[in-house]
Amino acid sequence: MISLDDLRLIRAVGASPSLAAAAQLLDLTPPAVTVRLQRIEARLGVRLAVRQSRGISLTDEGHRLHQEAIELLDRMEALPARISGDDGGIRGKLRIVAPFGFGRKHVAPIVRDFHRQHRELEISLHLSESPLSDASGADLVVTIGKLKSSSWVAHPIAPNERILCASAAYARRVTGLEHPSDLTRYACLCLRENEEDVTRWRFLPGNGRHADARKAVTIRVPGVLSSNDGTIISDWALAGLGIVERSEWDVAPLIASGRLVRLLPGWSLPPAPVMALLPSRTGVSLRQRAFLEALRAALSPPPWRSVKSA
Repeated sequence: MISLDDLRLIRAVGASPSLAAAAQLLDLTPPAVTVRLQRIEARLGVRLAVRQSRGISLTDEGHRLHQEAIELLDRMEALPARISGDDGGIRGKLRIVAPFGFGRKHVAPIVRDFHRQHRELEISLHLSESPLSDASGADLVVTIGKLKSSSWVAHPIAPNERILCASAAYARRVTGLEHPSDLTRYACLCLRENEEDVTRWRFLPGNGRHADARKAVTIRVPGVLSSNDGTIISDWALAGLGIVERSEWDVAPLIASGRLVRLLPGWSLPPAPVMALLPSRTGVSLRQRAFLEALRAALSPPPWRSVKSA
């Protein structure tokens, strides 16, 4: 039988890049998380996660249990607000932090429509290149990609892959690109975030859910140009200056129109799901809950996956 504590553990593991990060979310030690995860797997008779030296990834069964855990815990944690006698009106203040590019294109329209439905709610949308760094005092933070070590509670909103691509003109000059190691011969454009080594790109053989995390390949690419602004990186790629790895939400329309061309389609980059972060598992306000549901509704299905080729 699965307990609420088991569900909380699965939710934390699914929202974290490593068992150590999940342990910090749960205020446990990494060995304790490992033992509890193994017990859940033994109880269910399935493998839920693949452990690696660089992190952890969920199996298909793990993904399914993770989604069920999120939905069940969301409903359980919303019970106090639903039975407290609130008249259903959403009032007060709501401070949202989101990334610049994704915030402009997707979060701002959702905030606009949400405001139209809840006129008595005062909403502040703050856009940042590093949302977690500017999250102090926020009620909800939208991020792209799985959490590293953080005390925030992550709620998956929408899938989002990373895609390797270049302009059509540059792609015509690319020959013999069959393996990630071949990228060392070409100019690469790198997004510099959170002081990471942006010239190290990690690839998995296969595509999407069929990618094999156990056979990952990490390549140090020649980062001839780098910036902390994703829009600039995409503009440089469109100008034919090199190869870029960018989020699906950003480049899907450009690939559909033929302005960018996908490269190495037989390889996958680590996914970067759209996540909503709340500061706590408990005490979630009605306005936080309502906006979380508005995010999910607006991005399901993800609009970047309904883009049609020109």
